[in-house]
Order: sequence, then structure tokens, then C-alpha cells
Amino acid sequence: MRHFGHLDQDLRSRLFHREPASFDAASPARTLSSALGATLYTPATRPDLAASVVKQAARGVVSMVLCLEDAIADGDVPAAEANVVRQLRELHERGETALPLLFVRTREAAQIPDLVTRLGPAARLLSGFVLPKFTEERGIPFLEAIAEAEAGADGPLTLYAMPVLESPELLHLETRRETLAGIQRVTDKYRERILALRLGVTDFCSVYGLRRAPEITAYDLQIVASAIGDVVNTFGRADGTGFTVTGPVWEYFRPHERIFKPQLRNSPFTGVNEALRDRLIAHDMDGLLREIELDRANGLQGKSCIHPSHVTLVHALSVVSLEEYSDAHDILERERDGGGVLRSAYTNKMNEAKPHRAWAERTLLRAEVFGVAREDVTFVELLDAGLLHFPGG
Repeated sequence: MRHFGHLDQDLRSRLFHREPASFDAASPARTLSSALGATLYTPATRPDLAASVVKQAARGVVSMVLCLEDAIADGDVPAAEANVVRQLRELHERGETALPLLFVRTREAAQIPDLVTRLGPAARLLSGFVLPKFTEERGIPFLEAIAEAEAGADGPLTLYAMPVLESPELLHLETRRETLAGIQRVTDKYRERILALRLGVTDFCSVYGLRRAPEITAYDLQIVASAIGDVVNTFGRADGTGFTVTGPVWEYFRPHERIFKPQLRNSPFTGVNEALRDRLIAHDMDGLLREIELDRANGLQGKSCIHPSHVTLVHALSVVSLEEYSDAHDILERERDGGGVLRSAYTNKMNEAKPHRAWAERTLLRAEVFGVAREDVTFVELLDAGLLHFPGG
């Protein structure tokens, strides 16, 4: 699989200075964690689950979560488990290979080995499990259950974990520090198993009865923003101890009555792209675009998504600009030569080798999986090239 692989070759050649590289479930964890992009969640009760997985892969989705937790009613869990088993076995029996990285979000640790056993050879379609409300006490049984499932599988199997940080203890000030320390102990111990840490901002909001409007990002809610900052402080470090931390879900995908002015400037859309700007604003996507940019600025990569229309925006904004690519290369080259400061080839900024090295390394890794845009291509052109899939798009 590869990002933007659903576009034809001529179009990719017009968009990319360097096209995204191919990867698969057996690629190194460092590559996979960067390549997750927009991870699309879908309820495990969907009767057309197998068809939906194939369809979303054809639209450019590279990671999906089949949810057995909050997305379904408590009484539907047994039927949802049976549905996941039946439909993944169907995909396996059909020999489907053009699939996203697939994860199952479970409620309890015991579900993990049970599902893998019931799946049999079809368990090889899974890349791992999403672990809800993760804390030190709750997380250890989940991680041990993954190891148990892997060991007892029908043949070689590699399963990753994606813990979700969303518990009230993580948000409450008096318990936050110890909760973070406990999660750090567990994730350090099982480091090779952890693909990424996911933020459950909807659960954060529920602790205080909050819900952000479509014009308000997670970073505008100070109590949520402070928790995100502490999570990144603990787990997002660039010294080799950190993990990929993904951005929070965006809940909106239909028009809502607006209070504030649109957050998208006119200038990037001037001319043939003005209609695209109107569609983005009509579906509250300007708020999502702003939050994606703030995710990146705050050290988060990728994003949880509950609607296919969000996927293309996340991926378009993940493509590395030619300017970023040039700066990253220059920084690493200067750092190899002993460090120091140099002026950007674009003559608009200072590039300092040692302080900017970690940024440059992350940027080149993102360039590998999402590609590098041509000089005259922005996220607007990427969206206007047919990447946007939402009503009216």
C-alpha cells in the first residue's frame, strides 16, 4: 500500500516532487507509525464490514479500526465479535490483499486471544489492537493478552498495540502525574509492542460535560489542551524515549449553523479553487483543517477519524512541502559537517543544525510515507485533484 496510491500515475506525477513510498504490514514499526495517517474508525456491527474495508482502501484509507467499544451498544458486543470474525474470514478466503492496516478496538483483555483463535488464519489480516482507557493497571493485562494471542496463533503473527489515553485519572490534576508515570513504565516495558499512542479527547471532554463546537479545536479547550501538552511532554520526546502520539478525533461532518467567521483565507483558493473553499466551509472542514495544523504544531502525527471525508484532509496536510524537504536536507547535511547556522535556501528563515535536527529527521520520515509536493502544489491542489470525498465534494 502507499498513500495516494488510489490516484493514477499521471496525476501523482503532476502533484509530487517525490512520490510516497510503498509499505506493508511487515514494514518497520517506525515506518508504520508514521504512515498511519488518518485512522478511520467504523462500528464492528456493520453488516457490510468487509465491503466497507475494501471500499475505503480503494479511496486511500491506509489504517482502520473495527470498534467493539464505544461505537456500539453494550448488548451488541457478542454479535459484533461474531461479525468481525465472519467478515475478516470472508476477506481472507477471497484472498483480498489490497487492504488497510486493520486494528480491532476491544473492551476487555480477554477478547484479544479469543478473537485471534476464532479468526484462525484470517488473524493475519490484523495489524493489532486498540486498547481503551489505558492506564498502568488496566494496560498490563491487555498487553499480556496480545502476547498470548500472538504466541497461540495459527502460524507466525505480529500484533501491535495502540493504547488510547482517555481515562479520567489522566485528566484530573491530582492524579495526572502518577497516571502518566505509570503509563510510561508500562509502555517502556512493552516498547516493541507499542505502535502509537492515541488521544481520546471525546472522553476527556465527557469528564467535565464539555463538547467542542465545529468552530472550536481541542486546543481551544484549556483543560483538554493542558492534558495534551502533558502527554506530549511525557511521550513525544525526540531523544529516543518517545512514541508516535496521534491527534484527537473530529466529530463533525454535516453543516451546522455558524457563529464565527470561516477560518480559511481566500487567497489559497483564488480562481478555480474558490468552489472548493465554499464546500470546505459548508461542511465545517475549516475547523478540522485548523485542528490538523495545530496537531502538527503540538507534536502529534496522524488523526483518529470517524468519517471518510476527514481522511483526505489529514493526508493532504501530511504531504511535505518542497521547502520543508529542502530545509530538512540542509539541516542534516550541516549537522553532519559539525553543526552551525545556515540561511534557508528559500532565504526566509534560519536553519540551525543541532536544535532543528530532530525536526528534520521527522520531516524526512514523513516525506518518505506521504511524499513531497512539487514547488507549485499546496494542500489546495491535493484536495482539488479529487482527494476530497464528502457530500458535495
